[in-house]
Amino acid sequence: MAELKDTIARIFPEATFEDGDILTVNIPDAKWHEFAKTLRDNPEFGFDFLVTIVGMDWKDKLGCVYYLTSTKTNRHISVKVTTDNLETPMLHSVADLWHIAGIFEREVYDFFGIVFIGNPDMRRLFLDIDWKGFPLRKDYDESEELNPVSTENERQSDFTDTYVELPDGKVEKRQVRVFEEDDFVVNIGPQHPATHGVLRFRTAVDGENIKKIDVYMGYIHRGIEKICEKLTYPQTLHFMDRMDYFSGHPYHHCLCMTIEDAAGIEVPRRAQVIRVLMDELSRIASHCLFIGTFCMDLGATTMLFYTLRVREQILDIMEKTCGARMTFNYGCIGGVMQDLAPDFVEDVKALLEVLPKNIKEYNKLFTGNVITKNRMEGVGCLSKADAISWAVTGPSGRASGWACDVRKTDPYSIYGELDFEQVVKTEGDSMARFKVRMEEMEQSAKIIAQLIDSIPEGEICAKVPKVLKLPVGHWFRKVEGCRGTFGVYLESDGTTSPYRLKLVPPSLTAAAAVDHITRGNKIADLITIGGSLDYIVPDMDR
Repeated sequence: MAELKDTIARIFPEATFEDGDILTVNIPDAKWHEFAKTLRDNPEFGFDFLVTIVGMDWKDKLGCVYYLTSTKTNRHISVKVTTDNLETPMLHSVADLWHIAGIFEREVYDFFGIVFIGNPDMRRLFLDIDWKGFPLRKDYDESEELNPVSTENERQSDFTDTYVELPDGKVEKRQVRVFEEDDFVVNIGPQHPATHGVLRFRTAVDGENIKKIDVYMGYIHRGIEKICEKLTYPQTLHFMDRMDYFSGHPYHHCLCMTIEDAAGIEVPRRAQVIRVLMDELSRIASHCLFIGTFCMDLGATTMLFYTLRVREQILDIMEKTCGARMTFNYGCIGGVMQDLAPDFVEDVKALLEVLPKNIKEYNKLFTGNVITKNRMEGVGCLSKADAISWAVTGPSGRASGWACDVRKTDPYSIYGELDFEQVVKTEGDSMARFKVRMEEMEQSAKIIAQLIDSIPEGEICAKVPKVLKLPVGHWFRKVEGCRGTFGVYLESDGTTSPYRLKLVPPSLTAAAAVDHITRGNKIADLITIGGSLDYIVPDMDR
């Protein structure tokens, strides 16, 4: 960290620093774009992965915290950029450096009203085009009179705004078309099938070929991050099951781990083992449902019933311990809610016994099918460089050759002690994304097999104060969810509620990349490509 700080200080003397678990650099907005380009392109840095942009309202100023990672050295850095202008806040865009920044900046604009100079598409991302105010600002007017519930169809526009900096330093607002004037645009959605939630693609087509897709999100946006600002830390946990409902256990793990790190709480060994077991059971169940629903979307309905057998077996195991089959709410600050069911070990061993036969059956029934190969091989190719630039993590990123498994790159809990392989393929197509998930089930079973006979005795939860206050500061933690990297940014002002809780889901970036991946492909391939990315709409909308 000291070497990194010295190098930055030498190149950018304007920078100031904050020490923490990772280095935080404060940089003036006037120097931000140049600094960002240097961080990405200079071989001494190589920060090519933009993990997230956290919009912030510090009351006296607005700004963003950028989290960056080098995929070559696995070094991490955060950059803080602020604006003192609360009336017309502006920052310079980095959408020309990282593709995913375009969507991240739109999210910040939607909730904080910060305009990004140079972003080609400054529209709201989740909220209605006519929404008044910016909900995550501390002075936001929450009265229903300001934004009454409407029964009218949402208004949409074929235009968007962009803000261009002129040579004299002034910023000019311009209006540009989303699609070309003579484009034939069709709506694919809003729909639930093939998207695991309500999503709409405005799609410009040339015959059966896709020219451009404009993704419309927010149909099931619930404002989780805003709600959490008024809740105590334990009360925030149950929302994790309601985002990616297949990743409830890993998401709980991440939020609990963030709060525990901030509070200095040490989790008992038994609870850590239980958390990992639940995470990996969730991964198998999630991948089973992916395989079944993906095959059904392609017309192979039979596969859904084959994969549901294993998923139901896992949900039976979950139900006995957690008391629920989908919204488990099992992880808690300091450990887990309750101990394992008496026959947990026996049930898990029964699952491990049948899983290899089932996976072999899936491959025989579907993967080797000639129709399957024609529909998936070479369809929806995503290069490694583009996967990184679009921040497409998880199985979809690893299918493009990017070894991005957080369990390996930044081991948490007890993952660093376990023997398993990171499944990586290089083809980057829909078939590779399918096969990565298939093989990851085997690796999850390998992890479970290492732990199931050696679950330690002891407490399942550490002692936690009844009224939990975190020290002033900020923390950022990541885990490997079922669909990719899930992160939690937590900023505390020393009270019993989070000052800011930013949730970083993998599905948002996967859906954002659909336009890039599908261009030039057939409309029929959109279902194949979208299904292979395995995004969950409640996860992206939050």
